[in-house]
Amino acid sequence: MARSKTSSFFVWIILGLLFVGLMGFGAAGLSGNVRTLGTVGDKDIAVRDYQNALRDQIASFEATIGTPISFVQAQSIGLDQQVLSQVIATRALDNEAGALGLSVGDDRVRDQVLQIPAFRGVDNTFSREGYAEALRRAGLNEAEFETGLREEMARTLLQGAVVSGVQSPDAFASALAQFAGESRSFTWAVVDAAMLAEPLPEPSDADLAAFYEANPAPFTSLETRTITYASLTPEMIQDDVTVDEEELRQAYADNIADFVQAERRLVERLVYADGDRAQAAADRVAAGEVDFEGLVGERGLDLAQVDMGDVDEAELRTAGPAVFAAELGDVVGPLDTSLGPALFRVNAVLAAQEVTFEEARDDLREERAAARARRIIEDSIDGVNDLLAGGATLADLAERTDMQLGTLEWDVETSDGIAAYAAFRDAAGNTDAGAFPELLELEDGGIFALQVDAVTAPALRPLDTVRADVIAAWEAAQTQDMVMAQARTLADQIDADTDLATLDLSPNIEAGQTRRGFIEGTPPGFLESVFEMATGDVAVVDRAGNGAIIVRLDAIAAPDTADETVAAQQAQIAETAAAGIAQDIFEIFNRDVQIRTDVEINQNAVNAVHATFQ
Repeated sequence: MARSKTSSFFVWIILGLLFVGLMGFGAAGLSGNVRTLGTVGDKDIAVRDYQNALRDQIASFEATIGTPISFVQAQSIGLDQQVLSQVIATRALDNEAGALGLSVGDDRVRDQVLQIPAFRGVDNTFSREGYAEALRRAGLNEAEFETGLREEMARTLLQGAVVSGVQSPDAFASALAQFAGESRSFTWAVVDAAMLAEPLPEPSDADLAAFYEANPAPFTSLETRTITYASLTPEMIQDDVTVDEEELRQAYADNIADFVQAERRLVERLVYADGDRAQAAADRVAAGEVDFEGLVGERGLDLAQVDMGDVDEAELRTAGPAVFAAELGDVVGPLDTSLGPALFRVNAVLAAQEVTFEEARDDLREERAAARARRIIEDSIDGVNDLLAGGATLADLAERTDMQLGTLEWDVETSDGIAAYAAFRDAAGNTDAGAFPELLELEDGGIFALQVDAVTAPALRPLDTVRADVIAAWEAAQTQDMVMAQARTLADQIDADTDLATLDLSPNIEAGQTRRGFIEGTPPGFLESVFEMATGDVAVVDRAGNGAIIVRLDAIAAPDTADETVAAQQAQIAETAAAGIAQDIFEIFNRDVQIRTDVEINQNAVNAVHATFQ
């Protein structure tokens, strides 16, 4: 895993050869004859390595977000710095390997070259000419490429030496597998308000006042914004838009399939290899010896495999007239089809439908008028922006354009009128008081601009105005307290042998539940609470403010180590942990190497590389 996290000269070159055929980049790509970005210890950083790595990183990021980005954007999120750091880290390891005397022989390099598919000819064997040509396209010579390959292999040896001594943490894996695989068997029952022995008392004024003061949040008003806005939507002007008769008729003709639909039938088709077999099957159906489902079953098929769905007569071609002359449930045929002779069964008749132009006129006019209204609004945007830029107020917009002026007391729960638009709600919540209006677009093609005139901070509403809400909240809280108290009283009467039904409870028995389980009707965190209990314990759990649960833990079971699933889980945990430890060790080693290695970067060369991306 450490190897995969380190930028690899070898990977850059090979991927380039396989997929994009790297163009040479040397002295011609920069001013003068600069071929290096700097040094890391005794190792140079090739301009080509940094450029290729940066190109790959940008391409990878674009693939991740699904859209191209400019180089300025790449710099703004630090992609260039990430790549430069990766290149420096790689060359620092190369320098360390050289200092330790790690290298590989010519034979190992030769074997590696011979294995690279990009260097093979049409006979799938190594081609000296292809090797030289591929390197030439990449702007390399054989010595440069083989040096880079040798360094890559030496770096791999160094990485392997650092992490090879990491042992699989079996004790850690066993503990985690034990934790994950343990199960609990328990009995639980719900206690709700219907089981209360005493009725809920009437609250006194003092009770309500104390509850109101102790729980201010539910009785505090939301932040309210006083907003003035000017808006224009297609609906506001579409009634004034003229759509001529010819345009409506053309729209009707262009979408005739939506208005005129021929009769259709739900049909099943069973195709045979030849006419004799198809006729024999039809005769058996006519004689009552077998039905259509029986014929389908004899062929090893099911009805879904012979279902054609709903079709019109034209889709059935030559078989169409006979099928459409049949009654519901009839089996007709054999009839010729492109697949061979077939029997057809009619399952349903869908009557022809026609919406005349006169019937469709109003809908067509509304649709076309709305589309034209959207275009009118779009064409007006530049003019409105010019007015705002010239200092026009919202009232001026309403006077000089088709926009309409309005006011609104808005909070996060407001969703009526123009606040039904998400764009308006977003602007209303994020615009500062006194900020100059900005023209924004609505989801349906409309436009608006708003200003926040005042912001009223949240405030505790007077008790008299929220008294009914306070009473309801007090009653809910008191009921829950009484239910929890009743549940604790019942729990005190339960031991390992108690049948919960004798306490007028409805027990639910769960066996072998693991930490990953889910039990319907229980609150979040219920199983976590159960797993904290000891065998025989009885606990009361708040049912998310809606009653209580009494739970008794009956048994704890360790995972079966002989189970293949448990063994596989433990092995996976050990493998993942070992890989993570190895990765951490290598990253610490890599950082230490970089700290101990002198790095010099030619910023002018870096800037020159960046210029090729702009």
